[in-house]
Amino acid sequence: MAWVHWGMSVPASSSAKGAPRSLSGLLPFLRPYRGRILLAGVFLVLAAVATLIFPAALRGLIDGGLSAPDKGEQLMALREHFLELFGVAVALGLFSAARFYMVSWLGERVTADLRNAVYAHVLEQSPEFFETTQTGEVLSRLTTDTTLVQTVVGSSLSMGLRNAVMGIGALVMLVVTNPYLMLQVILIIVLVVLPTMWFGRRVRRLSRASQDRVADSSAIAAEVLNAIPVVQSYTAVSRETERFDASTSDAFRTAVRRTRARAALVAFIIIANAALLLWGLYQGTQAVIAGTMSAGHLGQTVVYVIILAGAVAVLGEVYGDLLRAAGATERLMELLDARSPVSSPEQPVTAPAPSGGSAIAMEGVTFHYPSRPATAALKEINLAVAPGETVALVGPSGAGKSTVFQLLLRFYDPAQGRILLDGVPTNALSLQDLRQRIGIVPQDAVIFSSSAMDNIRYGRPEASDAEVIAAAGAAFAHDFIMALPEAYDTFLGERGVRLSGGQRQRIAIARAMLKNPPLLLLDEATSALDAESERMVQAALESAMRDRTTLVIAHRLATVQQADRIVVLDHGRIVEQGTHDSLVAANGVYARLAALQFMD
Repeated sequence: MAWVHWGMSVPASSSAKGAPRSLSGLLPFLRPYRGRILLAGVFLVLAAVATLIFPAALRGLIDGGLSAPDKGEQLMALREHFLELFGVAVALGLFSAARFYMVSWLGERVTADLRNAVYAHVLEQSPEFFETTQTGEVLSRLTTDTTLVQTVVGSSLSMGLRNAVMGIGALVMLVVTNPYLMLQVILIIVLVVLPTMWFGRRVRRLSRASQDRVADSSAIAAEVLNAIPVVQSYTAVSRETERFDASTSDAFRTAVRRTRARAALVAFIIIANAALLLWGLYQGTQAVIAGTMSAGHLGQTVVYVIILAGAVAVLGEVYGDLLRAAGATERLMELLDARSPVSSPEQPVTAPAPSGGSAIAMEGVTFHYPSRPATAALKEINLAVAPGETVALVGPSGAGKSTVFQLLLRFYDPAQGRILLDGVPTNALSLQDLRQRIGIVPQDAVIFSSSAMDNIRYGRPEASDAEVIAAAGAAFAHDFIMALPEAYDTFLGERGVRLSGGQRQRIAIARAMLKNPPLLLLDEATSALDAESERMVQAALESAMRDRTTLVIAHRLATVQQADRIVVLDHGRIVEQGTHDSLVAANGVYARLAALQFMD
């Protein structure tokens, strides 16, 4: 199974454990930029070569420039050698700058692609995904984890490759110029690398744990900030502050353990490299004293040993960054590997949307929520709704009314039976086509952080301003929108905090009317409103229901008495259906609900 985006395929096994293999999940995001990667590699190698040429030029300066017998010749030779060194420095600067730009661009681009891919993939998930994954955790992965990946792709990986090339080059030059010394150096390097790898595994485990704890804190913050009025009204600010503090303290303790392990790794690498450098210097000075090595040769050897030691030290740091990024990559690949159980068919059926309302048929539908597999939310439901008909779904809480809506929108698929819309099974239509035919006005109207114009236009982005205003007028929203400070351009605030409940609901109705779907779903659209707002919203709903099929969920039975048909659900089954008068006369579940409400 593979996830595909922009022609890239992420294998499901990309999150395999182990630092290097975990980072292989980034390969599909790097592949489109092969040319830039190749160019960055060329500049990287050229910069490394310039660095490796420097010790040879330094040897020429010492042995050639200072050994000339005549002062004039010595001055000319020194000038020539210094110009050579300056040329090497210029080349190193230019190649390093080009490498830095290329890899930085690559890091920013890959991180942006990765964020876009994860976000787009999460938006495609069914509600089942969000039953087990908190929004704050997803946000943490989109920010913290992708930032770690950006650090590696845009900096650490390049530094690691550059120092690897320099280290190998220095190693080769030392083997060529001083093979006996190099044999000892290699033995010391082996003694450095093996403990580094052991430390690295521990750092990686702690890095993954640290990122998980940060995600937990983000999840708590997102949940509480989205419910701030409830938190404050229940005087729970201090409790929530303590809960967040406990979560961040846990994250801090985990980060301290990770930092302690990494600090030990850094200390070991620095001490080992110092020993490597001093040992090489000691051996070189002994060779100069013995007359088997020139001063220039010693200087060249020392610089190569310094380059090698520095490369090993940087590679140790880079390895730590790679370990942290590996944990982040694993978490991101887990999101990309998530598969929604609901998806569009490979060859969807295309059918024109009807103009006078959709026909609905539910045939033997049984459904269990994934989080409650032992309890059926719907049991053997058979329901047919004619085009243009208004059908009310009533019944006690938990009867399955909202589940009918979720199945129609294909947020879930039934375990048994099938659902047809205009004679076509819903799972044969593309999700885009299916949901384009349906408009919904939820109980809690969703208002986005944008203008009134943009909120109404959300269902039809291509709609003109005149069409938006006409929809607002039909939903009885035009007058209050015009009274806002900037009319239709007024920013409504996060979740519409600048509007009353009735105003938010009328914006949602205008949005559904502008979409103009053949099927309209009304989910408790007036239950939370006062009497005056309810009258306004009810009038807007009556306008929205014309010339289309409408399903209405309502606990207030007074709002559905005029429906063409009332379907009564109880414990996931249809127990009654008919008109208000016939159901009252039948003296069943509906009659008992009506008696309680109208008695009140």
